[in-house]
Order: sequence, then C-alpha cells, then structure tokens
Amino acid sequence: MLRILGSAKTLCDRITRRDLLRVGGLGMLSGGLVEALGGQSLAGSEEAARGFGKAKRVILLYLYGAAAQHELWDLKPEAPAEIRGIFRPIDSVVPGISVCEHLPNLARVADRCAFIRSMTHPYNIHSAAYTLTGVDKVDIPMELGPYDPRHWPFFGSVVDYLAQQRNPLAPVPPVPRNVGLPFQFSSRCAEFQRGGPYGGFLGRGFNPVWTEFEGQLPKTIERWRGDVDVPVKEPYAAISADGRFSVSDSARLRQDVTLDRLQTRRTLLEQLDDRRREIAAAPAVRSLDRFQEMAYALIGSPRIREALDISREPLELRERYGMTLFGQATLAGRRLLEAGATVVSVFWDEIQTANSAWDTHFSHFERLKDELLPGLDRALPTLILDLEQRGMLDDTLVLCLTEHGRTPKLSTTPRGAGREHWSEVYCNLVAGAGVARGRQIGSSDKNGAFVKDDPVSPKDILCTMYHLLGIDPHQTIPDRLGRPFRLVSEGDVLPRLLA
Repeated sequence: MLRILGSAKTLCDRITRRDLLRVGGLGMLSGGLVEALGGQSLAGSEEAARGFGKAKRVILLYLYGAAAQHELWDLKPEAPAEIRGIFRPIDSVVPGISVCEHLPNLARVADRCAFIRSMTHPYNIHSAAYTLTGVDKVDIPMELGPYDPRHWPFFGSVVDYLAQQRNPLAPVPPVPRNVGLPFQFSSRCAEFQRGGPYGGFLGRGFNPVWTEFEGQLPKTIERWRGDVDVPVKEPYAAISADGRFSVSDSARLRQDVTLDRLQTRRTLLEQLDDRRREIAAAPAVRSLDRFQEMAYALIGSPRIREALDISREPLELRERYGMTLFGQATLAGRRLLEAGATVVSVFWDEIQTANSAWDTHFSHFERLKDELLPGLDRALPTLILDLEQRGMLDDTLVLCLTEHGRTPKLSTTPRGAGREHWSEVYCNLVAGAGVARGRQIGSSDKNGAFVKDDPVSPKDILCTMYHLLGIDPHQTIPDRLGRPFRLVSEGDVLPRLLA
C-alpha cells in the first residue's frame, strides 16, 4: 500500500491531504461507480429517447451580462412605449417567428433554429454558474467567487471528465475536449471575477483550456462606470485582421520549466504510475496532475496551434463572422471542433468595467444598435451556415445562451435608457444536432414580463444538451469526498425541443 505521511495541509482545490487520501480510498472502494458513468440512457419511452446521442460536439456562444428579451426575438410592439422600446420586429423566413430589426441575418436562418421565449429561473443575479452547471442554487458570493467550494462543474468539464473516466489511462488528446475562448472567463474585468465555467468539485484540472488573444484594438469606447467615463479599447467592437489566438499560459508550462526538466519530472512521475492508477477514479486526485499532463501534451501538439490559426481562413469568410473578438473567436471555435474538440465555449465578456458586455443598465439602445446586435448577427448566423456547408450542423449542437433577461420597464439614467436584471422570463436559442428546426417554444405575456406558457428552466436546457450528447443527465458523478451528485440537480429533457 502506498502511504503518504504529513500534515493536514490544504491543497489548491481546498481539500486537505487527509481528505485527498480519504477520497482516494473511497474511489478504490467504489469501483463500480466509474463504470456506471458511460452515458447510458435511462429514458424508457420512444419520445424521451428521441435524439439521444445525436450530437458529437457542442459550441456555446454565451452572452454574458444578460441579453434583453425585448430586443432579441420577443419584441412587444403593442406594449406601452416604456416597455416596447424603440426597435421594431421583422419577419423571419419562418411564418410566425419574428426577430429584432437589427438581426436580419438571423431572420434568414431562423428555419435552422429553435427560439425559446419562456426561459425562467429565480436568481436575479449574473448567475452564469446556474446556467452552465448543474448546481441547485446560487448566491452573490458564488457569483463573485469562481472557486467557491459550493460550485458544481461546468458542463464542458463534466463531458471531459466522463470521457476520461471511460478510459482513465488514455493519453491527453492533442486537442483538448473542453476549450474556452477568447480568454479565461471574467479575467478582463478590473472590478469583479465571476463564477461559472470552471471545474467546480471536479477540481481545477477540469477547467476549460483557455486561449489568449493578441492583436490591435482599433476602437476606443467611453464606458460609463456610474461616476466617471472610462476609455476602453473594446475588442468586441473591432479587432485588427492580424489578431491571433494561442493557448493560455494557464495551460502551458512556466517559462522556467524546460523540456528537459519536464521530461525528467515526467520520468520520475511514471515510477508512481502503478499507484496512481489505483486512485485514478477519484476526480480530486486526478485533477491535481491534470494541468501538467495537459501542458506536456499541448507542447507537442501542432493540431491545436493549427486549429487556432484563423489566418488560414479566407478573409471573406472571416469578415462574414465579423472582425470583432466575438466573431473571430466563434470562427476559431468552429476550427477547434473540426480539429477534435468536444465542447468549445465562446464568451462575450466584460472588458475592464462592470456593466459592460450585455449588461445594459444604461445606454441600452445605443449599445445594442451599434455593438451588440450587429456583432451577434454576424457571428451566430454565419456559424450556423458554415457548419451546414461543411456537413457538421447535423451533429454539432449550437447553444446561444444568456443568464437572465432584462426588466420590461425601461429605467432612466444620466446615460440614457436602460433595463435592469430580470430572470422571470427571457430568451435562448438552440440549433443543430437533434434540435427541431424553425420552432418557437413558449411565450411571455403581453409585456414580456412573465412566462405565459411552457416555462423552461436552464436545467432543462442542460438536461437536453447532455441527452443529445448521449449522456444520461440524471446519472451521478462523485464530488471531492466521493459523494454522488446528479449531473443536473433538477430539470428534464425537453421533447418539444427535439426533432
């Protein structure tokens, strides 16, 4: 038996050495648990089983800050002026489905999409964690604490973990299964760091592999911070054509670690492989050396560098995606999927100040018209058509999500109208593998304030996503102490969303 002596020192994932050994023991005593994590469907009826395993890969486009339902595809032209706003609806190619006038490209691909207009949940905060993980509840400390121990893992982290558990001794893939663009989520805001797309109780080794962006930012925008204007070089408004993506230093070696030194360390570690295999099923243990394994694999892998090289794409296609950070990151995301990634997430994130991205508490209509809607209307429809033309749409799930909606009634600020947080009803969009095309799900009341029919929870979206990936959303995975947790705390697969 391998014994490790020492104090109860707390490790980076907030577990002690004693907890670590306890988890390892639990992992060895519960050998049947990992064997159960293979993606078996528990669905009994033909309707419930529809679409199971249809998706081979997922691309998430996340609109952080919360996109307003009234300005996407749930406009209320008959509502009072203080509710309907100033944008008008336009017809899409699907009779009965309209979208905002500033989304003309999306209107032309509506027949490939499912529009959800009855999203709802009880957390009126920037609950990216509630949207992207299976956690049952969130609060402000969790929102502002990426490594709060109560967090559950991001769905991309779960997909990565389950794949590894099916073959725990397999080498790290040359292209990571779980990649996040354009940089680590919430790492460019000077005021807050947000929770959400991280490994949660699986450990930091199951965080997404993040990219970095380098390039010129030609557009400066004055952002109002509530007390003063702040000049911000805004990459989501424009970037130079020579901009490029690379793997973030968080997934690479420190500069002082040479390949020779790494090889020596790896040789020493391999002497412990027999013992490591005994506890490979414990996620907290496996997570501790995962970053090193990932770094070693990425150094020798030209495939991820080639996948991130967007200069290989025709300029005309790049311009269709939009010469913005979101557009080019979406294009890089498609290339990563082609190269072998399973879950690619593209975040439209805060830059420097809070109340940026899609968090339109002020200058609501100006920001939507000039920055947000045009950027979305380039990247999302182009991605759908690009995947379709490459024969990938039928087995690629496209998710365009946001964490809540915005208030029906406009607010007044010194910097123009705004909408505040509102989680009672909002909109999401889904397309691709196994998803019904040209369908509208649910509706809101006449003011876009509450769900009128067919409420949909973020947990229902997660359950459906897992289902389409061939993973039973009600199966369990062990937390750091070996306790079983369902992938999603509640929710159901949505048959009405499936083709």
